[in-house]
Amino acid sequence: MSLVNAMLKTWKNNNADRNKIAQIQQQRLKKLVRYARENSPYYKELYSGIGDDFSLSDLPATNKVEMMAHFDDFLTDRNITMNRINEFTQDLDNIGRMIDGKYLIFKTSGSTGNPAVVLYDKQNIDVSSAVAAFRTFARKEDFKAFMKHGKKTAGVFADYGFYLACGMSRYLQLQMPQKKTKITVDVNAPEEVIIKQLNDFMPSMLSGYPSNLALLADYDELKIQPDVIITGGELLTDEIRKKLIDRFGCYVQTHYSCTEAGEIACECSEGHLHINEDWVIVEPVDNNNNPVAFGVQSDKLLITNLSNYIQPFIRYELTDRIIVHNEPCKCGKSSLWLEIEGRTDDILKFENEVSVAPMSLYKILEEVKSVKRFQLVQKAVNKLELRMIADNKEKAFKEAKEDLIAFFTSKGLSDIQITLSDSPPASNSVSGKFKHIYADLQQKG
Repeated sequence: MSLVNAMLKTWKNNNADRNKIAQIQQQRLKKLVRYARENSPYYKELYSGIGDDFSLSDLPATNKVEMMAHFDDFLTDRNITMNRINEFTQDLDNIGRMIDGKYLIFKTSGSTGNPAVVLYDKQNIDVSSAVAAFRTFARKEDFKAFMKHGKKTAGVFADYGFYLACGMSRYLQLQMPQKKTKITVDVNAPEEVIIKQLNDFMPSMLSGYPSNLALLADYDELKIQPDVIITGGELLTDEIRKKLIDRFGCYVQTHYSCTEAGEIACECSEGHLHINEDWVIVEPVDNNNNPVAFGVQSDKLLITNLSNYIQPFIRYELTDRIIVHNEPCKCGKSSLWLEIEGRTDDILKFENEVSVAPMSLYKILEEVKSVKRFQLVQKAVNKLELRMIADNKEKAFKEAKEDLIAFFTSKGLSDIQITLSDSPPASNSVSGKFKHIYADLQQKG
């Protein structure tokens, strides 16, 4: 499938009815499963007892741990291995470049803290671009203003690793080096650097993690006047949405995506997150993978990415808790829409009124290679406790501590104490929610 075809199909299905969407899903699911069985040793074995006449629920679920344990066999291209990927990603200049000229490589820890590697083939890239082109903007007037003001887009994200946001941004820049309409600003750079870059660029669209944008909004030195703000990566709370609207005087919206499935749902003018059902199947389920009804909060969800053929994500488990709705939406779209519980990590507050967004700390800890799972807990104003699971815990802690101390020093915090906990990362005993970064202040200092 070419980019033009992906664009055409995505545009045509923007307002498809329920029956049409069901037909599209079934056709694309059958094709994907057939390809996976023929080209992935993992899926060939997993589906050995599945006949040609199957329903979605007949297919066994998969998950991140299982995928990473059988990574080479999970892929459909026998020339790509984890060893080759590790060698390729050692060079940061390869961010946004294709291995073998065929696949982009992204890395993520996800909400469970277990690291994952995700490949995008050309079709998956083209579909992502098509969805972004036709479904990003909730309101037509914001799209018109964006086009009128030069399509200038600034993303405040992690800009130093193989993450989806910076990797895809660099890929597009490499494809069209003459265009100067898109920049990525490092979320962990000093505030004055971020502010200067944004002021110099004056974006029409500003995107980033909600908690980081909320902190930037406190700086009067930031003079940008975006036409629209689109957040991602964390839950956009009503409080942060209002703060950004009041500060920048523009429309603020969000979306729901993950590296494995791409753009799962886009927000409409009614504030509903409509599922891109022509390209992704979303199943809200309980802890035993049984389906939950419309309007009922799930314990997790299973996603099927219908456009990724190099690394088929079929009934793949995500730990987000969602509610799927089938009520008609005033915007006119017939696709199902969802509510997401989302990440609820805390903004940490330190001395001298210094606040740190959780995603900044999350991205630092993600970069420590041997850490499989982590949790950073603020026990006092200047004391942090790091819980982790790692191959070499002491070595990983030393690296993590050095990186964290360097970051806090750049924020003017020179007396932060970080200790290694004997306890492993854990979910809240009452709510069952897992937070990577949170405050549990038991002491004043």
